[in-house]
This record gives sequence, structure tokens and C-alpha cells, in this order.
Amino acid sequence: MKVLVIGSGGREHAMAWKLSQSNKVNSVFVAPGNGGTHLNPKFKNIDLIDINLLADFAIEEKIDLTVIGPELPLSRGIVDLFRSKHLNIFGPTQKAAQLESSKDFAKDFMYRHKIPTAKYKAFKMPDEAHSYVDKEGAPIVIKADGLASGKGVIVAMTLKEAHDAIDFMLVDNRFGDAGAKVVIEEFLEGEEASFMVICDGKTILPLATSQDHKRLLDQDMGPNTGGMGAYSPAPIVTDEIYSKVMKEIIYPTIHGMANDGIPFTGFLYAGLMITKKGEVKTLEYNCRMGDPETQPILMRLKSDFFETLYKSSTGHLDSTEIEWDKRTALAVVLASAGYPETPKLNDEIHIEDRVISDTYIFHAGTMFKDNKLLTSGGRVLAVTALGYSVKEAQSKAYEAINTVRFNGAQYRKDIGFRALDNN
Repeated sequence: MKVLVIGSGGREHAMAWKLSQSNKVNSVFVAPGNGGTHLNPKFKNIDLIDINLLADFAIEEKIDLTVIGPELPLSRGIVDLFRSKHLNIFGPTQKAAQLESSKDFAKDFMYRHKIPTAKYKAFKMPDEAHSYVDKEGAPIVIKADGLASGKGVIVAMTLKEAHDAIDFMLVDNRFGDAGAKVVIEEFLEGEEASFMVICDGKTILPLATSQDHKRLLDQDMGPNTGGMGAYSPAPIVTDEIYSKVMKEIIYPTIHGMANDGIPFTGFLYAGLMITKKGEVKTLEYNCRMGDPETQPILMRLKSDFFETLYKSSTGHLDSTEIEWDKRTALAVVLASAGYPETPKLNDEIHIEDRVISDTYIFHAGTMFKDNKLLTSGGRVLAVTALGYSVKEAQSKAYEAINTVRFNGAQYRKDIGFRALDNN
């Protein structure tokens, strides 16, 4: 079987890595890929991002399954296009992907289907948004309605921060069309977790739980990022919380989409806020796997990833089960200097040829040019390890980080601290 993975980040590298382990797969193409997928002889990078050209490539190469990593192709209707050409693809349609591509659509959907979430209002006019913030007070959350590469959420702890965020999006137009409308939400306190499932429109198959670290600096300080590390499983998601999430969030979401005439297929990601009282609310939806949560989740997956996605894409997920490694997997992201505001690019990366058991370095913002591995994005690598405890996985990941060097590399030293606190 031939597989096409679309995307260039650490999530896509992890997907390609896991898909290539299936004995049913003999070719894995990654479009456009990164330096890590270029260096792996099992993969072939394809320099394409236009969805029409990707469809042409899939026809020409007789691709058996296409898997989408990032949100942008989904929002542009790549699944609809591929299906119109009778190509097998795993992911949600353009309409279904609005759960991620429009915060206002998602919040309205949650309200209508009584899915627990924060109180909110949406605004296009700056004056109205400013008045609402003055009335509600701080802390408060300001979100760009559209896709903003993981940077469209500002948790404003003061009124000044909230007003600045509104001006940043609605007046200065710093996110373009994505920020032409803002969603303003009440601030929720608690601990965040990631809950992902696979769905074929009818059957739901939960993935392992995980927890991300969004802030740049240790102890959850500093600016928000796309994610500085993650681990799986997440101890905060107890059996009781797990049941509550499935009953109150996941099932109502999938059934609600079907009832609205928009059956959901692909990965559904629910970002959760879990309070100290055990209440769970939905912070956001993503219509793809999270990054960097994908890396530890796929390190733990023992089942055939290709078979699972292929069955889902053909509507036969009901005959699928998933087996997980009982160990903990933990990923630490190495980011470039200046990330997240102004990441420094084109620094050479040196990785020692040293084997540390049960570890893997997934590439994200890297490229291979002039026979050198260079930084090409904000989040550069995700060093991922398996261990019989959070502490052991953490220790192995940080040991493996010592094999990597590039100028200005920054990373958190405390990935997994919440899990250690919960043990």
C-alpha cells in the first residue's frame, strides 16, 4: 500500500514513522515534509502544498490512503476534493472542519448541543468588544475566530492585556482574516488535558489521553506557544473524568454533527479544562491530532496505525481495536531562539549518532539544505522517550536532548511536572 502524509511538522513526522511500521505499507510520501523525513530512507518528501496538485499526485501515484496532519488543508476542503476524485482520504470535510476553523461556529455548536464550555460572545466591532471586556472584567480570554497557527488565543490577566489583544486583532489586523472576528470567553481555572478520538462518522475510537504544556517557560510561565512538550497518559484524566468526557463532550459532539447534517470523520481533538471539583469544560476543538501530543501518543501505540486509519476512512472503524504500551511517553520540544515571537532560522543542527533506548527525535521546523540540517521554524525538534514511570520517561528524554546542539536552542526543563505532582 502507498500512503501520503500531508504536512511538515513533528506531528507529520510521527505519523509517517508510525504508518511506515505497518507490514501493509511499502511507500510513505510526505508533502512537503521536513529535514527529518528527508533523511529517513523509508520516506520520500514531495514538494507540494497546493491541494489540487496533491490530488493529481495521489491519482498519478495510485495512493491508497492520504492522511492530513495540519488544519489549513482541511479548512480549504482537501477532503471534499479528494473524495470527489474517488481518492481515499482520512479527515473531516470542509464543513465539519469548521469546528476548528471558526471559534464562533464551534461555540455556537456547543451551546446548541448543550456541550459544557465557557460563556462567550463574538465581536467584529472593536468598540463593542472593548465595552464587553469592561463589563466582564479580567482575567478573560480573547480568541481570533479563524486559524492563527496556534497563536490566536490570549489569556488576558488584566484589562489592559484584554484591550491590547482586541486592538491587536480587530484594529491592527495582525492575524488578517483569521482575526477579523474575535471570540471573548470567560476565564476558566483548572488543569488542561487533551482528549482525542478517531471517528468514521458513526463509530468512535478513543486514543490515549495526553497533556500538553502551552507556555514557553518552566512552571507554565511566559507566552503561549504551539506546545513545548507533552506526555501520555495524563493522570488528571481519571476513569471518572474519562467517562464524563465521553458522555458529555465526545458523544454529543459526534451525534450533534450528524444531526446537523455534517457527519464528522477523522481525528477529533477536544481541549479540556478540568476543575478541582472534577467538572470538565471544552476549551476548543481541533480537527486533527495535536502537536506535540501526537509524538508521545504514537510512541505508545502498539496497533497497526495504517490499518486503523484505513478502516476508518472506509467506514469500518467498528471492527477495530487499539492496543497501547502501558509505559509513559514524554516529549520535550526544542525551539529556536526568539520563539514564539521571532524565531531565528537557518542555524545548523548537530545530532550525535548515539542510541538511547526507547527514544526518538521527531523533526518539526527543520530542513536539509546544502548537505546540512538547518532550523526552519519555531519548534524545531520533539525529543520523545518511553519509560515505566513519568520520571523515567522524563529522564530519558532529557538525556537524549544532550545529543542535540544548535545555536539558541530553548526548551523547558520541567515537562511532566503536573503528572509527577498527581502521582
